[in-house]
Amino acid sequence: MKLTVIGCWGGYPKKNEASTGYLLEAGDFKLLIDCGSGVLSKLQNFVSPEKLNAVILSHYHPDHIADIGVLQHARLIQGFLKGQPDTLPIYAHYANQSEFKKLTYKDITKGVAYQPENTINIGPFTIRFLLTNHPVPCYAMRIETGGSSIVYTGDTAYKKEFISFAKDTDILLSECNFYAHQDGKNAGHMNSTDAGTIAQSANAGKLILTHLPHYGDVQQLAQEASNHFTGEIVLAEEGLTVTL
Repeated sequence: MKLTVIGCWGGYPKKNEASTGYLLEAGDFKLLIDCGSGVLSKLQNFVSPEKLNAVILSHYHPDHIADIGVLQHARLIQGFLKGQPDTLPIYAHYANQSEFKKLTYKDITKGVAYQPENTINIGPFTIRFLLTNHPVPCYAMRIETGGSSIVYTGDTAYKKEFISFAKDTDILLSECNFYAHQDGKNAGHMNSTDAGTIAQSANAGKLILTHLPHYGDVQQLAQEASNHFTGEIVLAEEGLTVTL
């Protein structure tokens, strides 16, 4: 299983970069996790849009879904140029019906509703969900294949249930939108202390901090998290790749 960070910024993309998007690969199967602003442009440094096998979305905030429309048009245009690819399934929850309906576009993409209380299989990946603490319905994901696991928190304030949900995961891909001296609870986000605490309590193998703030020195986030987590801590950045 290989994880590649496509975009890692919270709220909106930093100059010449992208907001939330992660490419997960196992064998020839390519799964895109979230598809925020700028993700389609940056994705093409790693894989052509028509080569994706599936997309899964944590929630419907623009920094996680803004490039769904241009992804649909990319596959439409590439279909004219190279032959129509298979219909791309886009997995998402059904809590926002109007946004969910936009995931189906002609025969290019099709919205597939996941039931968060159930485990699902997408290609070689087995995925479980956890409702997060966020202003809109959002789901964290535990993704497993071949004995390895990645837990992606999505957007969330601290929630103790993450400790059991992420137990012994190889990678905790944790949002970290606030510094240690800030309380992100009302905004539905975690700070560096929250991320480090969950990683330590869950016995995570590696902590990757993502959904980063646009101010301050983001290196400080890793330093602060290290006061609570004794394992390896990495700041997400475009092109960061981890293979399990």
